[in-house]
Amino acid sequence: MKVLKFGGTSVGSVESILSLKRIVESQKRPVIVVVSALGGITDKLIATSQLALKGDETYRSEFEAMWKRHQEMAEAVITDAPRRQALQKTIDDLFEELRSIYYGVYLIRDLSAKTQAAIVSYGERLSSHIVAALIDNAERKDARDFIKTEWKHNKHILDSELTNQLVVNTFKDWKATEQVAVVPGFISADKHSGEVTNLGRGGSDYTASILAAALNAEVLEIWTDVNGFMTADPRVIRTAYTIQELSYVEAMELCNFGAKVIYPPTIYPVCVKNIPIRVKNTFNPEHPGTLIKDKIENDRKPIKGISSINGTTLITVTGLSMVGVIGVNRRIFTALADNGVSVFMVSQASSENSTSIGVRDEDAEKAVSVLNREFQKEIETGAMFPMHAESGLATIAIVGENMKHTPGIAGKLFGTLGRSGISVIACAQGASETNISFVVDAKLLRKSLNVLHDSFFLSEYKVLNLFICGIGTVGGHLIEQIRSQYQQLMETRRLKLNVVGIASSRNAIFCRDGIDLATYREQLKASEPSNIAHLRDEVIGMIIFNSVFVDCTASTEVAALYQTFLEHNISVVAANKVAASSDYDSYLKLKETALRRGVKFLFETNVGAGLPIIGTINDLRNSGDKILRIEAVLSGTLNFIFNELSKDVPFSETVHRAKEQGYSEPDPRIDLCGKDVIRKLVILTREAGYKAEQADVEKHLFMPNEFFEGSIDDFWEHLPSLDADFEERRCVLEAAHKRWRFVAKMDHGRTSVSLEAVDEHHPFYGLEGSNNIVLLTTERYREYPMLIQGYGAGAGVTAAGVFANIMSIANI
Repeated sequence: MKVLKFGGTSVGSVESILSLKRIVESQKRPVIVVVSALGGITDKLIATSQLALKGDETYRSEFEAMWKRHQEMAEAVITDAPRRQALQKTIDDLFEELRSIYYGVYLIRDLSAKTQAAIVSYGERLSSHIVAALIDNAERKDARDFIKTEWKHNKHILDSELTNQLVVNTFKDWKATEQVAVVPGFISADKHSGEVTNLGRGGSDYTASILAAALNAEVLEIWTDVNGFMTADPRVIRTAYTIQELSYVEAMELCNFGAKVIYPPTIYPVCVKNIPIRVKNTFNPEHPGTLIKDKIENDRKPIKGISSINGTTLITVTGLSMVGVIGVNRRIFTALADNGVSVFMVSQASSENSTSIGVRDEDAEKAVSVLNREFQKEIETGAMFPMHAESGLATIAIVGENMKHTPGIAGKLFGTLGRSGISVIACAQGASETNISFVVDAKLLRKSLNVLHDSFFLSEYKVLNLFICGIGTVGGHLIEQIRSQYQQLMETRRLKLNVVGIASSRNAIFCRDGIDLATYREQLKASEPSNIAHLRDEVIGMIIFNSVFVDCTASTEVAALYQTFLEHNISVVAANKVAASSDYDSYLKLKETALRRGVKFLFETNVGAGLPIIGTINDLRNSGDKILRIEAVLSGTLNFIFNELSKDVPFSETVHRAKEQGYSEPDPRIDLCGKDVIRKLVILTREAGYKAEQADVEKHLFMPNEFFEGSIDDFWEHLPSLDADFEERRCVLEAAHKRWRFVAKMDHGRTSVSLEAVDEHHPFYGLEGSNNIVLLTTERYREYPMLIQGYGAGAGVTAAGVFANIMSIANI
């Protein structure tokens, strides 16, 4: 035998109530069906009573609207004419009774608790008559006959012993029948007077649980408008999914912390009898829903769900007199309980000089007043301080019985929050280790839920979420490298590189679940135009855990976003040299922000493409070494140009080749004026521990300044005029067995760039193609400097260097 409970949304429309009929009639009988009032009717009954109490004539139209809704429901769902007419007469009779009660309230302007309880009972009384008439071979049972309450502690509470006895007697012979019993939920009666009472909000769940426990039902099914318990609130977390199984304890914890799937007291009666609860969706009955039971077999997940309570106020009781004094906490909680204030979280320092309690915002003012009054004498003498209340907060709980068997859950929780820039104001965990609760700023609630859900639930892999800006040569190669390595990283490293955003200079696409890298160019073409503000807002607004912004552009506007991203705990990997070579204070601020926020600002490819130059300098310094001098050929473009220069290939032709083969910037003057090398030298000098600005670099250039003025077309037109001079100088150089190299130098912080002739004994002499070379003289490598050499230009190796930076973040 089953007990099925249907909530307000399950009886709120013609579609839903017909679905209820199909669900019930598909069950093996006997079945007990407990129903709530039609969706929204309980609130409407209360609101109408308040209008009548105020003498507002509009209560009549509200009353008539409720009457009309019930009659229309009966007309729509009951096809048998005699049965429909009988039901409509019952509805009319009940509404006539209700009309008299409302009119009485209107006349005498008084609404007692007894009258209010009678009014709200009509919701379930009416809906149960409709459902009983709808289902074939169904019998309506009046809950007031067997759900009994008594007046205790200023409220009506269930008399469990009497109720169980009456339930058993009522259904004693019925269990052997093939019938369906329809019971109005929520309603009860005083065991002495017989007056109508109720079980409180959510009481229909409680009614069903009481019946299931008293009759030893096979299962209690709660039919609602969701598929079951979710890992988080799906209105906040789009990726939340249904939890297949929960223990009673886990379900109770989630209910108490805001998961409004079922009413918390529901669990207790069936838990005692070890009767499982299944939560199902009236609108999706094929979905298996969530099963709640005593023990979960093969349960490996330490965390089952995340729940939250918005509108939290944290009240702190503090004072030196609290230390070691017995009874202070008793006074706190007794005073609050005597005044009807519920506390849902407690956090106390081991020093005992303060206790923080979490209450709902609506109880905060009352709680502060009560506690100030309770400790008035201590406050007057200075032994305690006046109560401090902090509002605008939210409480979050992560729930799971397996936490007690899994070390490191709390560390992962607080580490995730910390890396996301979220401060925890207070926290609490019981010794049972099934719930870790903590308080955060309410403005950070959505972000907290998102990053925790991403971290704990979305994947068995470590996930790195990437925003890639720039799809030119470097960006395009990087995306292809990520696509080709994706599966191998999943299999060998359990690492998922999830590209959630791609932006070009004109368009951008974003997808939290990940973008198909095989078709991203087509998706970009089909997307709406984008701009720098849109890019910033989308990256920050996604609020996704373990996120990295990857800049493969040369844009000053994009580089200006780094500070904002780092402040929002988004790591930055930059092939773009603008930020690291900008004014020193801005560079330092970016580095300090990354350190303070616990994220990364990496730009290895700013110098030497994929060569490990910056990383090596950092490793040397971090291990205690000091960089004394740097000598380097840092421009693959210029090295290519001077290596290509020959009797048959004039200077102007080598510049054309550099551009055509992708070694130079689109405007080669950026390379030829030494600006690119200067920026790289400044970056290396800063990473070596010295303060450096571009303006401080001594420049000895090899082309007249007028070539760097005017348009690019003018430049190309006049460039061949330099060929004869370069050829003459090249011949002299060749006769002396020397070669040109554009050398960047740093000596104890002093910097310079110049075109130098090096002989065949110099390490730079044999540098081929577009290669780069760096000599590092340090305190440890003083006599024999460290040499780093290899490809220093090219989209493929630069993309590989960016990829390596991304992987270094994944390895943290």
